[in-house]
Amino acid sequence: IPVSSCLAGGVILGIALWLRHDAQTSNLLMLQFEGTQAPGTFYISVYVLIAVGAVMMFVGFLGCYGAIQESQCLLGTFFTCLVILFACEVAAGIWGFINRDTISTELISFYDAAYMKAVDPVESVTRQAAVKVVEVFHRTLECCGKGDDNALFLAVQAAVCPKIETDPLISQSCHTKLRDLFTEKLHVIGLAALVIAVIMVFEMIFTMVLCCAVRNAAPAY
Repeated sequence: IPVSSCLAGGVILGIALWLRHDAQTSNLLMLQFEGTQAPGTFYISVYVLIAVGAVMMFVGFLGCYGAIQESQCLLGTFFTCLVILFACEVAAGIWGFINRDTISTELISFYDAAYMKAVDPVESVTRQAAVKVVEVFHRTLECCGKGDDNALFLAVQAAVCPKIETDPLISQSCHTKLRDLFTEKLHVIGLAALVIAVIMVFEMIFTMVLCCAVRNAAPAY
């Protein structure tokens, strides 16, 4: 059972690191506009996964050593750590469910602020910076605009949406693409959290059984 904790922790850590360094999200969440960093709420969930994965691996090694030594103390510590991790995961899951729409909404607001500056016909340093920001969104997500035909027309006039006439993908709303992107990522996080929870429940049950067996097998004095 402790071995499964090590393996599960390694898998979760790998998934979390992949989400943290995924090219699409990294390109967008590293952007800055008018001194404001792109909202990083998404990374909170990822960092929670990284922490849980790392701690699970450490706790798994602790459980393995306790099982080999048949130590009630170490097995009890292993069980306590599992309970704490499980409680943290439930709390993180509740937080993620409550804020499931916040991530995309914050980034959409960030995009809209830059987009409205980018389609401004008055040339300025701020407009040039905004154009660079929205170009990253458009190139990364293969989208353009907010889904508003009038705004999209302005964007074409301002050359913010290149290839819009020849590439139908570019005409897709960035609002839709942003929601789809983070919905997909959150589904991965939710699935990983569910797998962890199931593994933890079985680990707690079998750890308690093993601890009882060690206690019963101990010689009476």
